[in-house]
Amino acid sequence: MKKYYFDNCKTSQPAPEVIEAMMPYFGEKFIFPADFVLGGSTAAEELEGFKKTIADSIGANVSEIHFTGSGTIANNIAIKGFLSENAKHGTHIIVSVIDYPDLLTNAAFFEKSGFDVTYLESDKNGFINLEQLENAIRPDTIIFMTTFVNHTVGSIQPIKKIREILDTADHKIVIHVDAGQAYGKLPIDVNELGIDLMSISAHKIHGPQGVGALYQRKGVVIGPVIHGINRLDNHQTGAVSMANIAGFAKAVELTFSDFKENVNHLKELSNYLLEKIEKTIPYTLLNGPRGEARAPHNINVSFDFIEGEAIMLMMDMAGISVATGSACASQGLKANYILMAMGRNHEQSHSSMKFTLSRYNTKEEIDYAVEKLAEIVKELRSRSPLYNKE
Repeated sequence: MKKYYFDNCKTSQPAPEVIEAMMPYFGEKFIFPADFVLGGSTAAEELEGFKKTIADSIGANVSEIHFTGSGTIANNIAIKGFLSENAKHGTHIIVSVIDYPDLLTNAAFFEKSGFDVTYLESDKNGFINLEQLENAIRPDTIIFMTTFVNHTVGSIQPIKKIREILDTADHKIVIHVDAGQAYGKLPIDVNELGIDLMSISAHKIHGPQGVGALYQRKGVVIGPVIHGINRLDNHQTGAVSMANIAGFAKAVELTFSDFKENVNHLKELSNYLLEKIEKTIPYTLLNGPRGEARAPHNINVSFDFIEGEAIMLMMDMAGISVATGSACASQGLKANYILMAMGRNHEQSHSSMKFTLSRYNTKEEIDYAVEKLAEIVKELRSRSPLYNKE
């Protein structure tokens, strides 16, 4: 059975060029970077080149890039490292109720450790309350954390406007951005946007799993979170996977070599998908904004009267991979916390489906997926006591 993959928010298919770029580091290029031998020096130069590839893609300097084992590890290094090192300057954190679990669990950890946390509310489309942000700033506010693109509904937070609000304070407030769903989908210039710390991940852009990167603006001090031998990086100590890093860099090259074309392709596909769903299946509700305020790869729709888990399982039996609710929050079969914060009810939350697209998807795949989706929704509704069949 052919597989149709629409769950690129969770992970994406590694590009063939990425796999090819990784292979030499499993064999003849095994020598550790920075050893005082020819092979090690060559590896060190290659590592710097990979850092430059990442840095150039976000307008950063090479020295501001730190490779990590994942986006989640980058988030933890940034948040825990910054707060533990800078608590003497303040102990107030601002985050929102719709942020990624990495940010919320770190906020809860520090709240238990004596920090004060303000949780901003969301509007009906998944945007944080900027007026509430402005009112939340205090003399002891030290960091604001946000998710650039909401991982559930695709809302793009206005980072530049947020930076302007933070700059109205009479002291420096650091902004940390989880850009896992934004990187490679939106143009990001860390200097133009005023970002101080930012996490990204390779496997969201057709790179390998198990590697991410942390951007740390020069002058922003982070304390150690992972302790051990400091061979290459003071944040994630120990060895690195040169194969994964090489794959990450190749994925970045592929993504940004024709960035506008990739993004336009995603926009065309997502618009096509939403239009077909709304024309084909009645009683549907788009979660999140329409148009340019939404990331180009994310379509989240609720289907009235039925459960998203049932839709997902039946789609999987048809060879179609999709997600229900948030891929990071649906395992407990609880109402999605982001949709609930946006004002959706339990039924709308439980009936939500998330399609996240990649450059490898096609309109023909979407045609097949929506055809099967319509059949599944019709069948499930025929069994639902909530559905009025008249």
